[in-house]
Amino acid sequence: MGSGIKRVLSMLLGAVSGGQRDKRKRMQRRRQLQTTVELRVRMDCERCERQVRRALGGMRGVQHVEVSRRQQKVTVTGSVDPHEVLRRVQSTGKKAELWPQYPTYGSAAATAVVHCGLGPPHDRWAPVCHPRNMDAEHIANLFSDDNPNACALM
Repeated sequence: MGSGIKRVLSMLLGAVSGGQRDKRKRMQRRRQLQTTVELRVRMDCERCERQVRRALGGMRGVQHVEVSRRQQKVTVTGSVDPHEVLRRVQSTGKKAELWPQYPTYGSAAATAVVHCGLGPPHDRWAPVCHPRNMDAEHIANLFSDDNPNACALM
């Protein structure tokens, strides 16, 4: 019964003060839930860029939209759901996916990638593929007369 009285009093005080407390709490929650969503979107021209910017700018909770056509990257800041942002961009007809999150420098996963010989990840280029080393004996056997499966040019 005590909680019911508290609820009634808080509603009355909220109505008298104009609901400022509730409004402040809602604003604080929105600030706490602010996230940054990065997407990889295939864009070819200014029209594509403009379509994506307009689609995301009209979403509720979006505070800032940054589009980089050169990197094929869209960054959305605000209190939004990443999958909802992805769905909205895909509704424009563009191919979109969440930006891949590589491990940060110095973390255990990043050092594991470097030690495996793959090198640091790049945004636009594939990792360098090194040719396999072949022993000199194996190369000499390729052109041997004793080997029937050898090169037929000689």
